[in-house]
Amino acid sequence: MDGVKGPVNIQLPNNKKEKEREEGIGCRRTQGNDGAKYEDVCGGKLGCGASEIATTPSSNSIISLSVVVASYIRRRRQQHQQPLITMTTSIPAGGGKLNYGVGDCKRQGCRRSSWITSVTFSRCIQKEISWSRRVSKFLRIQRCSSSQSPITENWKSIRTVTSYKRDGSTKYFDFAVIGSGVAGLRYALEVAKHGSVAVITKAESHESNTKYAQGGVSAVLCPTDSVESHMQDTIVAGAYLCDEETVRVVCTEGPDRIRELIAMGASFDHGEDGNLHLAREGGHSHHRIVHAADVTGREIERALLEAVLMDPNITMFEHHFAIDLLTSQDGSDTVCLGVDTLNTETLEVIRFISKVTLLASGGAGHIYPTTTNPPVATGDGIAMAHRAEAVISNMEFVQFHPTALADEGLPIRPTKTRENAFLITEAVRGDGGILYNLDMERFMPMYDERAELAPRDVVARGIDDQLKKRNEKYVLLDISHKPREKILSHFPNIAAECLQYGLDITRHPIPVVPAAHYMCGGVRAGLQGETNVQGLYVAGEVACTGLHGANRLASNSLLEALVFARRAVQPSIDHMKSSNLDFSASNWWARPFVPMALGINITDKIIQMTKEVRKQLQAIMWKHVGIVRSTMRLKTAERKIGELEAKWEEYLFREGWEPTMVGLEACEMRNLFCCAKLVVSSALARHESRGLHYTIDFPHLEESLRLPTIIFPCSPVKGTWSSQQLHKQSKYLELQP
Repeated sequence: MDGVKGPVNIQLPNNKKEKEREEGIGCRRTQGNDGAKYEDVCGGKLGCGASEIATTPSSNSIISLSVVVASYIRRRRQQHQQPLITMTTSIPAGGGKLNYGVGDCKRQGCRRSSWITSVTFSRCIQKEISWSRRVSKFLRIQRCSSSQSPITENWKSIRTVTSYKRDGSTKYFDFAVIGSGVAGLRYALEVAKHGSVAVITKAESHESNTKYAQGGVSAVLCPTDSVESHMQDTIVAGAYLCDEETVRVVCTEGPDRIRELIAMGASFDHGEDGNLHLAREGGHSHHRIVHAADVTGREIERALLEAVLMDPNITMFEHHFAIDLLTSQDGSDTVCLGVDTLNTETLEVIRFISKVTLLASGGAGHIYPTTTNPPVATGDGIAMAHRAEAVISNMEFVQFHPTALADEGLPIRPTKTRENAFLITEAVRGDGGILYNLDMERFMPMYDERAELAPRDVVARGIDDQLKKRNEKYVLLDISHKPREKILSHFPNIAAECLQYGLDITRHPIPVVPAAHYMCGGVRAGLQGETNVQGLYVAGEVACTGLHGANRLASNSLLEALVFARRAVQPSIDHMKSSNLDFSASNWWARPFVPMALGINITDKIIQMTKEVRKQLQAIMWKHVGIVRSTMRLKTAERKIGELEAKWEEYLFREGWEPTMVGLEACEMRNLFCCAKLVVSSALARHESRGLHYTIDFPHLEESLRLPTIIFPCSPVKGTWSSQQLHKQSKYLELQP
């Protein structure tokens, strides 16, 4: 554990029955720097203000990314007379490239590196202060010392119990929660004790990545297990890129979060001894996975949703697609004051003004053609946060789950293509499942001594290698050697899904193939889920807390969501109580609008074109930014994505689309473009293979590069439509040549 480095930011700134169940928690094992300068490297040539230098006053000082960011954005505003309400314009018009620089920073200075045309990355080692401590501590310091702006002085108080609306298109709440997965719902239930809450969800309230989580939640609940062991497993799986302080917090607080779920009515599997049945999954050294058969996420979602729907202070807004965060400037700080949404059923733009916003919108699996994520996972939260000048981190680390159901190998083929791949949980391998190629040769021992119990990145690369060497389309996962009753009791959902296509998993192996599954990167967060944008908190897959490092350990995702949703509560309440809302706030931003005037024929043509562009983007990502990468492939992806985005935007505006128009398909597409470019640019910047990022040009780990990738917000003069907040699009056409 002593060798684990904390990533360095140059920072931005009871009833009886319930009691018995709670007491039954246990386990039943189954077999089975003085004056240091930090300098961006473009020298100001590309007009992004990257030549600004931040100097640390002493070796013990915390260098804040928000200070650096705020400093150069403020200077850029003075130079270019940009409006008070800021934007993250990162991509030159038509170019598809992000105007950022890459700096490799050491404690005593910053070594100049080659220019990467896509993102501003900062990799800095500061061994003494961890990622989370620096983010949390600095944001507290900065917020206490910042001066009050005219904006906040003019705000008026409103009550904090019920929602307010000035008209049908604007609603006022104390808290706005974007996303109805485990993170959003758990947070909503806590903050609802202190004010009104809007839960804004893209589809039905139950449709989220949480619902599709099969395996379970990892937590130290067995006497023979320990927090230190869980930490070690997490850090090893994360290829030693995890933030140790974050890992300790999550592993320590996890058991209490499980007990809370049980007290709320979540039902998990118990063994014959009455204790919780704890499973084991790949990468774990102990049995510590709390589960509800193979539908754990669905059960947790059920329990939380029931509680949310009974809470009078929480209002659920289904079929509301989040378009863009509403941000303003308070001195040098960016402040989030709500979100614009599109009611996809009534086609009405609804504006939510809120004192606090929690982003819990999930990941971006649909930048790839094959993903276990539901259709709603189009990277909306990450893209919105990036456009709002939030700091993004570690986007190169996309986890491909090794075992999604391969429809091509089923006795009866599905009649239509799935919107998302059906997941075969890690727990199947944890219960003794063995991987074979089509000649029934076991292959995982050739790749790792842990064989099928190796972390996901190792197993996914092993399967990928077999498929390419043998020119086959899937491999086989066999659990049929286990007792039939055990298989059916542990994996009833998987058994039922396979059986409807003629496959009995108690007798035959399951055809599987890797699929995009989880974003380990996202919006950079501190220990309380705080970001560099005031009033904006993040939790769940959309966040990058430092827990997962370069690869997520199985069943740590629901755990992280639960822990950080809970940790974000108190700072959110404090922020809410110190804030006031002004009814006039709704008029500070231009309103997006639905393109009714275009007519149905043109609208249909745009939707059809967008669907084709989406498939092309996904194909580029799968071919060039997949499990195994190379510099040439990544540069090809960068070029092709830029060309595709320019072609799409040109088509939109030629057909009469206006910069402030919104539609579900078009807005999802702009978010997919944004996230895809962040992934590609981050991957190009990492010149080593670590965890989920494997490149044949840099196939080895480099100790000097054991650092997180940090993507700064930046404000060049020009940008693509996809890169800018819609409420600033009135400036878009003025900026075009």
